[in-house]
Amino acid sequence: MTQYAPNPPQQAATRPSNGLGTAGFVVGIIGLVLSFIPLIGVVAWPLVILGIIFSAIGIARAGKGRATNKGLAIAGLVVSLVGLVICILWAAVWNKAVNDVNEEANREAVIVYEVSGDAPTADVTYTTFGDKMTSNQETVTHLPWTKEVKTKGYVKGGQLIITTGADGGSVTCKVTVDGKEVKTATASGAFAVASCDSF
Repeated sequence: MTQYAPNPPQQAATRPSNGLGTAGFVVGIIGLVLSFIPLIGVVAWPLVILGIIFSAIGIARAGKGRATNKGLAIAGLVVSLVGLVICILWAAVWNKAVNDVNEEANREAVIVYEVSGDAPTADVTYTTFGDKMTSNQETVTHLPWTKEVKTKGYVKGGQLIITTGADGGSVTCKVTVDGKEVKTATASGAFAVASCDSF
């Protein structure tokens, strides 16, 4: 009678550990989508970083034969890296925008108010906007008249209003900012108004 050796016990097959590679892909995709949206894209930073970490661990596990989704983990790493690049670009854009705004706020603008004409008298009112607002009024008995003002701030501008006297005549207002003419107007007659504003 032939005796057979008993079969050795079958070992249960080790299940592949695909969780982190899949998680890296999913988190990377979500981070990539969010990275395109201004302001909301701030949430993308931790997502793409987690996507990179999870995907890298998934690739390492696949390399050791403990996972079977190496392709998905690589895709997760790629989309996470692309999302990270977009986040970095957005951060650079925002940083430049903030620097430009601060630079503009600190930039000094030179505003020159000018009045010419043949009116014997005129009331001149000039207002300047900047980090502070100033308003001045003068009665001018001799034309031409010029006033130079320097200002800085987030919003720069002002207005120049000339009103002729009872004797009439003509007046012309002109405003230049940093050497460029931005506004001019002419009026004639008694109590006529020439307005150079909204610049």
